[in-house]
Amino acid sequence: MNIYDGIHFLAEILFLILQVSYFICKCTFKIFIPISKKSVANEIVLITGAGHGIGKELAIGYASLGATVICWDINKETNQQTMKEIKIMGKQRVYAYQCNVADREEVFRVAKKVREEVGDVTILVNNAGIGIVKKLLDHSVDEITRVIDVNIMSHFWTLRAFLPSMIEKNHGHVVAISSVAAFLGVTHGTVYCSTKSAIKALMEAVFNELCAYSKGKFLIKFTTIYPALILTGLVKKPRIRFPIIMRGLTPRKAASLIIDAQRQNFQERSIPSYWLPILYLMRIMPKKAIYCIYDFLDIGADVED
Repeated sequence: MNIYDGIHFLAEILFLILQVSYFICKCTFKIFIPISKKSVANEIVLITGAGHGIGKELAIGYASLGATVICWDINKETNQQTMKEIKIMGKQRVYAYQCNVADREEVFRVAKKVREEVGDVTILVNNAGIGIVKKLLDHSVDEITRVIDVNIMSHFWTLRAFLPSMIEKNHGHVVAISSVAAFLGVTHGTVYCSTKSAIKALMEAVFNELCAYSKGKFLIKFTTIYPALILTGLVKKPRIRFPIIMRGLTPRKAASLIIDAQRQNFQERSIPSYWLPILYLMRIMPKKAIYCIYDFLDIGADVED
């Protein structure tokens, strides 16, 4: 290495240090200073799993903010009910499509219909998810396949369906609902935790891929949400030694926080927000230390009857 190359290399290191310092300061700034929320009026928002729980409240929340809302759910009746409730609010730009997001061909077929009848989706919220609380060896093959197909494979299909138009227009936002369980595999959550970790990795990989191929000039945003305990009924028997640190939130409150995170362009956000820094801190601890904390807190779920 000659002198010029050495100086150039040192300059690159200095620039890297400045970049890292800037983003650390920026992240710290966001913690203490409220970030303005961008408007979602006139955006076309598609929400999977909109027939109940968080998905339903997300649909209502986005509609109330002036967005055009597209509800997807495998349950036609509950999905239609969500649409009806939004229309009773006086919001008419809402559509309901029955869709099994685990079925690749059905996703592509219904997505084509959405583009023709409503337009290009600009905000995609991959919310649909299921969980089965069992020991790994007690899961049937069909149960494992179903959880994987709904919780993670559906994200691949919806991204394949709606991301191209976002890339073409260099405008859009993808929101994925993961879980705090993405950071630590818990007892009776072998399949569920795996899929939630996969969502985290998928969102990071797609973001980095688009960033690399556009040389950082793309404007599409990605937000991954890590909810803790949301009172949707997904987990019938939660086990919490200290409820004060894992208090359950209603789907409405969770949806409000998710919409805020999307409107503030957070790349990652836990619900409640304090969980994310704790989880990342735990990642650098020795594994045995993490297991000690996990055993002390005794957070998990018991097998359902």
